[in-house]
Amino acid sequence: MTTLNDFSNELALAAERGGAATILVDARHRYPASGIAYAADLVLTADHVITRDENLRVATAGHQSFAVTVAGRDPSSDLALLRLSDKALTAAKIAEAAPKVGQLVLALGRPSQDGLQASWGIISAMGGPAHTHSGLLDEYIQTETTSYPGFSGGPLINTDGEVLGLNTSGLTRGMALTIPVKFAWRIADALAKHGTVQRGYLGVRTQPAEVGSSARSALKREQEHGLLVLWLEEKGPAEKGGLLVGDIIVAIGGRAVGDPDDLFAALNHDVVGKTIAVEILRGGRPETVQLIVGERK
Repeated sequence: MTTLNDFSNELALAAERGGAATILVDARHRYPASGIAYAADLVLTADHVITRDENLRVATAGHQSFAVTVAGRDPSSDLALLRLSDKALTAAKIAEAAPKVGQLVLALGRPSQDGLQASWGIISAMGGPAHTHSGLLDEYIQTETTSYPGFSGGPLINTDGEVLGLNTSGLTRGMALTIPVKFAWRIADALAKHGTVQRGYLGVRTQPAEVGSSARSALKREQEHGLLVLWLEEKGPAEKGGLLVGDIIVAIGGRAVGDPDDLFAALNHDVVGKTIAVEILRGGRPETVQLIVGERK
């Protein structure tokens, strides 16, 4: 039987494990923020905590300090990647199991040289896509942890000390959210390779449209709404792929779309430049066209 003392010790051990990869990020004019060791020479943090261009530094749990440069930024997701000149970090261990509502978690931060800080609670909600003041967030985790000053960019961890996501207060006003690790790590990978994040476009204007019962039967799935194509960009990806004004887009790459947010989320950086299957209703009958996704400029 687990005693309260055992439980306390387990939480402290989880914080110690996760804290080893929790980095101090000194990149703004006020107090420092936090980051996560993404690789031996890369630190993932929140984009909004980088407010100056020079004298950027990070510090580790062992109080080692390193100069860094910006490897890439993505304001839309509030993520940024910092690069060290040396491979001096031990990358964080990410959780293999998906986070669940009700799960006990800890938010970690290293906002000062005094050491690691922690806050604990449960996952209270998961959702997405969600509008933010800088763009659209595909997925998010909401917790009952307290986001203390300087926690932005730090990790949300499970009770094994494994990273579940990156915490930030820069996406919505008055509320801290966690960007799930599977999404944050994909963005970090793109930033490491390209310095920016590509986002796709089809060259269409659409509006939500009801999918009638006969069309749902033809689709063989319950989907009440799709996107009616109102306009096509001349020689754009959609027109080149054979879409017509009046078609109703119901899925992209096997992912059902029923409103513009769904479309935006489906056209992520993973599909830019690739051929993708777009399921449509044309005259009430299902068809599939193949489009090469363009890059949003």
